[in-house]
Amino acid sequence: MSEMRRLRPSARWLLAGVAGVALLTGLDIAARYGAERWALGEVRAGAEAAATFRAAMLRSEIEKQRTLPVILAQDPDVRTALESRDPARIAALNTKLEALAAATRAGVIYVIDAGGIAIAASNYRLPISFVGNDYAFRPYFTRSMAEGGFEHFALGTVSHKPGLYIASRIGAAEQPIGVVVAKAEFDEVETDWRRAADPTFVTDPRDIVLVTSVADWRFRAITPIPADQREAIRASLQFGDASLDLLPLRAEEGGRVEWPRAQGERSFIEASVAVPTTRWTLHVLEPLSATLRLAGLAARLSALLVGLAVIGAAALVLVRRRRLGEERRQQAQMRRELEARVGERTVELSDANDRLRAEMEERRRAEAAARTAQDELAQASKLAVLGQIAASVAHEVNQPVAAIRTFADNGGLLLERGQLEVARGNFATIASLTERIGAITQEMRAFARKSPAAIGEVALRPAIEGALILVGHRLRQNAIELVLDLPLDEVAVRAERWRLEQVLVNLLQNAVEALAGREGAQIRLGVRVAPATVELVVADNGPGLPPDVLDKLFVPFTTTKPDGLGLGLVISHDIVAEFGGRLSAANEGGAVFTLTLPRLH
Repeated sequence: MSEMRRLRPSARWLLAGVAGVALLTGLDIAARYGAERWALGEVRAGAEAAATFRAAMLRSEIEKQRTLPVILAQDPDVRTALESRDPARIAALNTKLEALAAATRAGVIYVIDAGGIAIAASNYRLPISFVGNDYAFRPYFTRSMAEGGFEHFALGTVSHKPGLYIASRIGAAEQPIGVVVAKAEFDEVETDWRRAADPTFVTDPRDIVLVTSVADWRFRAITPIPADQREAIRASLQFGDASLDLLPLRAEEGGRVEWPRAQGERSFIEASVAVPTTRWTLHVLEPLSATLRLAGLAARLSALLVGLAVIGAAALVLVRRRRLGEERRQQAQMRRELEARVGERTVELSDANDRLRAEMEERRRAEAAARTAQDELAQASKLAVLGQIAASVAHEVNQPVAAIRTFADNGGLLLERGQLEVARGNFATIASLTERIGAITQEMRAFARKSPAAIGEVALRPAIEGALILVGHRLRQNAIELVLDLPLDEVAVRAERWRLEQVLVNLLQNAVEALAGREGAQIRLGVRVAPATVELVVADNGPGLPPDVLDKLFVPFTTTKPDGLGLGLVISHDIVAEFGGRLSAANEGGAVFTLTLPRLH
């Protein structure tokens, strides 16, 4: 300190400045290092949690299919069909397998005789039917015949779709009569994964990718496969003609993974967990860059504030050690400088705060405008649907109006003749018909009314009945059979009555248009009740949805109608999401739309 006193003021300030810069630099380096370690830990924890959850969900998807082959292997219908080869029994078995596949959402279920030939399959109606194909070369057939059961993931030789083949032997080991196989496909699982920002994939014990949210990664490997093993795998046709090349990923230190050719995020943290009850491993790549940037910025700003505070304190200590006069003058100068800096920082912070407040207000107005536009678009869609069904509802009203006129005229004649009891019956019928007209018009007025934004408890059956009032005549006009499967007890869901009815009318209208002119047209409307959710399924036996449309069905302006805008299903999807539910679509012997809503009681 004595050496500092002997230095000139300019030299002392120069030395103090160097020390301050060194302090800030050290704090900045420490802050960046600490922020990076914290961010890596947070991202790694998130990746591990996501991997554990998705592994459990994947196991659940597999477990749903595992019981099918075991149960069917004991089914007397399966045994009788294999032993008798009676065409009638085989036809009945085909129908039974088709119903089971639809109910369990299995990719396909089929029965193979002891010679390896498929005699019955759930896809017997399709051009890619497995019936008659030879599967004696498939490992799941040979191993099941020898060991009683086997699971094998492979690319379908007929369908060319990958999946897990779960097989079980029929009959005793000494005298087996065949094998029953259920194929589990993971299209929906991969679709769910693709909605997230973190790439997810599953590998087998050879590190080959089986199930993945990135389509180009399927049947590639995370470690090099020796040439002899690669040729053996290709010869087995397990993965078709896949190249089995390495994934385009590069492992870095600290568990980091780089994806150099990615379009967006390129730096990730990898977490992997074993998928229970399988030999698979599930991997999740959690994006890293955004978390690193935010953590680094916050830490460096904190370090800067701490450094400035330390430097200010050190400067005060140095100033106080000066002579009394110089100390007072220097303190006054420092106060002025400090006040100027604080003023500048205060102005900067005030300006930044004003800009932030303005941006928040602008965002609030934009969100309010977006919500208003969404409500107006939903109302316009509702009125457009109402316009489409107005003609059929008018016919529905004309019939009771004509009947009222007839009964009124007859009632007058009956009164003139003194037949009062018969006349009373006519007038009672007139009253019933007016109630019917009133119900139809009341439903149309309520449906056309702009719905409030309030979401609460809604009884499901009245909403379904209201939608059927509006589209009932179109069903009868097009000779479409309506099959209802509703629970006996009333079920309440979280929704808003008229917007829920709008979604149901839209789905039923789409089904009617898809079935127009078809023989044996049928729409199935069913309700499945779970402890926390309620699923409402609208299915038709029409041509189904084209595959290129199915993947982007809820993207605006996607439509299969020549004059359609492609907004109806988008609006319905947004309405259901606002209820806290989801709307999904699939092809299962026709188009199937599943509306899942939170159950209230």
